[in-house]
Amino acid sequence: MSLTTGPAAPHAAVDKSPGPGSTPAPRGRRSLSRHNLTGWLFSTPFLVLFGLFMLFPIVATLLMSFTDFGARHVTRPLEAEFVGLDNYIRLFQDETFLKALFNTAYFVVVGVPATILLGLLAAILLNNGIDRARTLFRIGFYAPVVTTIVAVALVWRFVLDPSDGLVASLATELGVTAPDFLGSETWAMPSLIAMAVWRNLGTVMVLCIAGLQAIPVEVREAARLDGAGAWQELRRITVPLLRPTLLYATVITSIGYLNVFEEPFVMTQGGPSDSTLTVSLDMYREGFNFFHMGYAGAMAYVLFVVIMGITVLQLRLLKDNTR
Repeated sequence: MSLTTGPAAPHAAVDKSPGPGSTPAPRGRRSLSRHNLTGWLFSTPFLVLFGLFMLFPIVATLLMSFTDFGARHVTRPLEAEFVGLDNYIRLFQDETFLKALFNTAYFVVVGVPATILLGLLAAILLNNGIDRARTLFRIGFYAPVVTTIVAVALVWRFVLDPSDGLVASLATELGVTAPDFLGSETWAMPSLIAMAVWRNLGTVMVLCIAGLQAIPVEVREAARLDGAGAWQELRRITVPLLRPTLLYATVITSIGYLNVFEEPFVMTQGGPSDSTLTVSLDMYREGFNFFHMGYAGAMAYVLFVVIMGITVLQLRLLKDNTR
């Protein structure tokens, strides 16, 4: 008995439309390109301003630092002569720049720890030790941060004036003579550091208050139940848990103090005898008083490298402790 097969049944049509539970197809390239174009259009104003007022000056300063660019080249910049690394070599043979570098290091080494410690102390007192008018005290400590340097300088000039200033008057009442704080090579830089610390500790205080309020109350209570005193609580709990905050405060304070310019510019003009001359002020003099633009550009990039190196060093030293 033979078996015969009939004609093959036609294939059923396959329905390729998405079902109710299927994932919708991704957007096409045209839609994605349009989305990217919209983003770039919204970013264009910022990119134009950044390029004109930030990126272009940064690149131009780097190029100028390898030339003898001066006042005569402002209208003819292409006539500036390429000098290679001569400006950078001259820097480290320039006694004025080396003194400015030392003064800046002195300002940072003394000013940063003082600002961090006093800001932390103010934060602890305002967070734990003062119950009434706490907000008023916070505003009072933070007010110098948002006050212009000119107003701050006028106040401190009055306070430190050797003839009829506040400090001189108090010294006279006590029967002693106050030194000329801004006219003495010994006292000028400590006076500027004191003003900078007073003006900037409010920033550290606000950061530390935020960090203190983030510490769980249960941790403090457990330490107290175990018999920890105020000093042990500060050393074993508060400071370790505040390390990320203190790291951030140290980095931004160090960067600000390495760039210190307003305080000596307004108060002492770098004197007496360049005892308060900083790198930024020396850079300003070379660039805008003597019109040695290329030389000032080399100063700017040396300072940039110093700031980057110190910032990276701080982050590496405290990185493991901030995790």
